[in-house]
Amino acid sequence: MPRPREFDEDTALDAATAQFWSHGYEATSVRDLAATMGLTAASLYNAFGDKRTLYERVLERYVERGFRDRVRRFEHRLPPRDAIVAFFDEIVRLSVGDPHRKGCLIVNSALELAPHDKQFHRVLRGVLEEMEGFFTRCVTAGQADGTIPADLPAADLGHGLLAALMGLRVLARVDPRRMALEAAARPMLAAIGVESGARSTTLNRRPRARKTTPLSTQ
Repeated sequence: MPRPREFDEDTALDAATAQFWSHGYEATSVRDLAATMGLTAASLYNAFGDKRTLYERVLERYVERGFRDRVRRFEHRLPPRDAIVAFFDEIVRLSVGDPHRKGCLIVNSALELAPHDKQFHRVLRGVLEEMEGFFTRCVTAGQADGTIPADLPAADLGHGLLAALMGLRVLARVDPRRMALEAAARPMLAAIGVESGARSTTLNRRPRARKTTPLSTQ
């Protein structure tokens, strides 16, 4: 019979996430990972495979506990336009509360790896398409119920919202002031009919977010 693992997998993956998130993929060695995860290099390989395989698992876990968790909490519990506003509001709040300016692991990966690594490019393109799909679905539903203007195609607005989100995430690493981040999001939110003065009222109707560990909240 195989021997049971003598470490907590979630704790080890949290440590790997922190290492990749703080230092990036290329600058992180297997030795770095083993040390921060509290494992020997052999144990790391046996449990998680090579560095690339571990990084893909970390990224998938990050997407599941961050983006997909927000979609589950917002898309079917709020009116469609409010779901988009709540999504951006949470991103701004998390960015302002990130003292180390780590940014978004998805965006960091897109900037570091996607341009020259075909495998990661495919993985990240799939994640971005999933994110754009959420925005497009919300816009389509909002245009159907009359809360979002129908001047532009839903697909165009969905793409624009994704671009605004990516830009906001990059800006947060340089200028994480709430005022600056909200200003960056404001033009695209205005395109879906959100008036600046009505934002606080809209956001007050969003459901309370469940508590998460720091590594799962962005």
